[in-house]
Amino acid sequence: MYKQRRVFCLGLSTALLTASRPAAADGRPRLRILAWPGYAEPEIIKSFEQRTGAQIDLTLIDSDLDLWQKMNAKQGLNFDVFAVNTAELQRYVQQGLVANLETGLIPNLTRQLPRFRKPGAIPGIVAGKELVGVPFAYAEMGLIYDRKRLPQPPESIAALWDKQLSGRVIAYNGGTHNFSLAAQALGLPAPFKLAEHAWLPAVEKLIALRRNAGGFYTQPEESVALFKSRQAALMFANFGRQQLLLLKAAGVDAAYLIPKDGALAWLDCWVIARATQNSGLAHAWINHLLDEPASRLLTSRQGLGSTTQESADYRADDKLIWLQPVESEERRNRLWHRIVSGDRLAKVLAL
Repeated sequence: MYKQRRVFCLGLSTALLTASRPAAADGRPRLRILAWPGYAEPEIIKSFEQRTGAQIDLTLIDSDLDLWQKMNAKQGLNFDVFAVNTAELQRYVQQGLVANLETGLIPNLTRQLPRFRKPGAIPGIVAGKELVGVPFAYAEMGLIYDRKRLPQPPESIAALWDKQLSGRVIAYNGGTHNFSLAAQALGLPAPFKLAEHAWLPAVEKLIALRRNAGGFYTQPEESVALFKSRQAALMFANFGRQQLLLLKAAGVDAAYLIPKDGALAWLDCWVIARATQNSGLAHAWINHLLDEPASRLLTSRQGLGSTTQESADYRADDKLIWLQPVESEERRNRLWHRIVSGDRLAKVLAL
């Protein structure tokens, strides 16, 4: 049954893309992709082009803002398929930039790991009752520690506030994620939607983090430099295992873990633009990216979790807290700027 369905879907996709527009200069159907670096590797593009006879036009993005601006230009007419975080996806839906997915055209959905085959359990990938995003890549914001300086692995996210590690903790310089982190450490039930009474304890918690930390970073490479220069023992890994790979390459005897109380985690999905004129080809691309070669490269080359491949690094029983839109990025970042600048509690809250 699966084999018959797969042949039918590929045949349908070929028929759709043959009649679709836009086309490349040589008459081949063209698929315009907007994605993060590492999501559409050259060999994956080549094999897709050979399989479908299409031409891929790939545009890379470097931030959520860059993605938003590119997709909003000309009402999304510039692209057919794009990769976006679940915490961002719903605003694309609200803007009318996203098409519903035809799951029958993506037979490789059956290859996904169990936790990714229940759309209702993943915030943000459904609009009404329709699937709009296919989970592809993910990473947790776990803890990285130096085995030599911290022989006993930490168990909880609370280790970031351990006074015995004062000055030897490296933290992330960003208000949106840090307020969620503080809410998690406080045991608040809704880390992405802080109630009014939760702001004071969250601010107090982040002031304590500022006092305990030896430095704050914004980019993975910066985190490695800080970790080494401050002789740190522990780091909040906003970029997950990518930072672990960089630290090991820099000669640090580093290890990575997911705290028992869970880790914030981002999840990127493939999404089809509503304005696409190549729907069949776009579905075929998503199906192609769920196949083994693309999934393997995602983990081996990029150090990211794949939604289709089991890995010793990414365990099924890890508690992951998928990022969601927050109540106010502006408020979080404004307060965080005052906190990290060294302001006292009263001055922070006076804003």
